[in-house]
Amino acid sequence: MKSKGIWFLLTGILIGIILVLLFVLFNGRWNMNNMNHMWGDNSTFEQMDDNMMGNDGMTGNGGPMGHGTTQAIEASDEPEQSLPIPSPLKPDRVTDSTVYYTVVADEGTSRFFQNGKSTETLGYNGNLLGPMLELPKGKTVVIDTINRLDEPTTFHWHGLVIPAEMDGGPHQAIAAGDRAQVRLDIDQEPSTLWFHPHPMGATAEQVYKGLAGLLYVTDDAQSGLPNDYGVDDIPLIVQDRLFTKDGELDYDAHMNVDGTTGDTILANGAINTTFDVQTETLRVRLVNGSNARDFDFTLSNGENMTQIAADGGLLEQPVSLKTISLTPGERAEVLIDFSEIEDDVALEADGVSFTTFRVGELDKASIDIPTSKKTPTPVNTKTDRQLTLFGMGNMVSINGDTYDPDRIDIKVKQGDTEIWEIENKPDMMGGMTHPFHIHGVQFRIISRDGNPPADYEKGWKDTVAVAPDERVKIELTFTETGTFMYHCHILEHEENGMMGQLNVTE
Repeated sequence: MKSKGIWFLLTGILIGIILVLLFVLFNGRWNMNNMNHMWGDNSTFEQMDDNMMGNDGMTGNGGPMGHGTTQAIEASDEPEQSLPIPSPLKPDRVTDSTVYYTVVADEGTSRFFQNGKSTETLGYNGNLLGPMLELPKGKTVVIDTINRLDEPTTFHWHGLVIPAEMDGGPHQAIAAGDRAQVRLDIDQEPSTLWFHPHPMGATAEQVYKGLAGLLYVTDDAQSGLPNDYGVDDIPLIVQDRLFTKDGELDYDAHMNVDGTTGDTILANGAINTTFDVQTETLRVRLVNGSNARDFDFTLSNGENMTQIAADGGLLEQPVSLKTISLTPGERAEVLIDFSEIEDDVALEADGVSFTTFRVGELDKASIDIPTSKKTPTPVNTKTDRQLTLFGMGNMVSINGDTYDPDRIDIKVKQGDTEIWEIENKPDMMGGMTHPFHIHGVQFRIISRDGNPPADYEKGWKDTVAVAPDERVKIELTFTETGTFMYHCHILEHEENGMMGQLNVTE
């Protein structure tokens, strides 16, 4: 009897191990959404092997099967089209101290392919994506936000240092058909920020379908950089999407709990775009607006770009780079010098061209690149808090916990300065990079695995990439009060609970 009991015990352990391995292998790739659509959507059926094998065999682009793998980006054979430039939103009115806007989240339709069908999309003040809102430093910006969707949404001002009740996190949901007003006192450095929805359980799908817009913090005192919007200063919201054979977006069919990726690159919502360069120096504001994909940006001619700013504003000094790497939520401002370029050159993402710069007769301009003040490394770099990111798919956590709206994970006092160490703990499959984002503050990177940050990270940040088995230290000061979120900016990870709450009190 004793040996029989041991045999049953060993059998049970073996079955448990097999079940765990099966879950690890197939989590996020072979899910019920894919099963439901497999037979009714030919594109999903044809991409099943890609989802299971990562497009490049067992390892794919990002790791073992079912863990961080991505759809391989493919060059598009769509006819070229002019790069759409998001329109600057016209204020409702302007006073000496205040600018008033109205931003509407609305449903629409868009056609991405010349021979494709129109597909349902979402947009701010339009069918897809949104306008650019100028936020003058030192002024108050009042925004009437209106929700014309058929479900709740929020308006999250990603990168703004504002009180929690204005931040647009999950706590500030606006019901379908409702409206709310936010008051934003702009007191931070000129920078490229963005806004997007943040409702719990619907963020990933709403962003995937098109809800994203631009925020430009501006300062009349800043000079020397190209700033003629749409001429020598252009934004590029870069996203990857997966379409059906008919050219439609189907988030339910393609959703991946480990991060939804696509094989087609969109620049400001369009495929295979071109931009006519008119000046020797072009300022490009890159925004990684993808749900989950990291991008490596390069020029097709192999030349360097000059990065001048990160998420929250200017770097301590300009940095010449061949590759600009951004995880979801991160931004970078770069200057591209066309003075010695005679042929067209393309901007590439992961080696695939997506926007071609057409070079003709160029206007000369005097460029004076300002820099930010150098911030000395803190004398005491003792860690005040350690946060451990861990997991994959729908089994992700921070410090072993998943998001609970009724739990405050971190309590601090207004005015406190702390040093946090963010650890990305690897799992049995190796792990994946997590972009870590904090609401309501900007921070400085102190070190990566004990080493000083690279020059291109020596600036204000609100999102930082943390690679598997890496520890990143950041310094942050809490100037605004209320309850803020911190989370992985892989949107599906965020929705699966890789998020916590930070409460700042007076």
